Amino acid sequence: MRIMLHACCGPCLLEPFDGLSATHEVRVVYANPNIHPRVEYERRRDTLLEYARESGIVVEEVAYEPESWTEAVRGLEDRPGRRCRACFRLRLGLAAARAAESGCDAIATTLSVSPYQDPDAIREAGEAAAAQHGIAFLVTDFRDRYAEASRRSRELGMYRQDFCGCRYSKDEAAAGRERRRSEKAARAIAKGGGARG
Repeated sequence: MRIMLHACCGPCLLEPFDGLSATHEVRVVYANPNIHPRVEYERRRDTLLEYARESGIVVEEVAYEPESWTEAVRGLEDRPGRRCRACFRLRLGLAAARAAESGCDAIATTLSVSPYQDPDAIREAGEAAAAQHGIAFLVTDFRDRYAEASRRSRELGMYRQDFCGCRYSKDEAAAGRERRRSEKAARAIAKGGGARG
């Protein structure tokens, strides 16, 4: 089967590509208008392309048009779950269109390696996008390989981002890190019997 694998970044490509290419012909498409700002988009893309060149992996890039993402999530800015579903639909739709143009039989996505993404939302978006373009969506679940992908990407010196990609996820990730720091500090104070002066 010829598969077009949607890739969000280099670290997430590692395990899904290896898993799929063992039994399928795999091409990679970088279709991520959600990533903000442009410098972040380019850093993730360049990390992916560098690994792909060294590994002999074919990568196609869909033009970066962040305004298409802004339109796709309009009205969902403060609704992370629904916003992510709209984002998945857009990105997997771009991947499916490219796959159909390239004569691929199916699409898959590296989003399936992340324990932070909703697998049902990914499946629904992928199946809808694939059906619209007359191809199949290969349902995969590589979450059990996330730790290995993380280890390998660190070993390879890859850029590893600390947020999903969009401007809202960047703010949400920063708020989550700050909340965890505050909770850790509060636990340390409680464990130590309070602050000392």
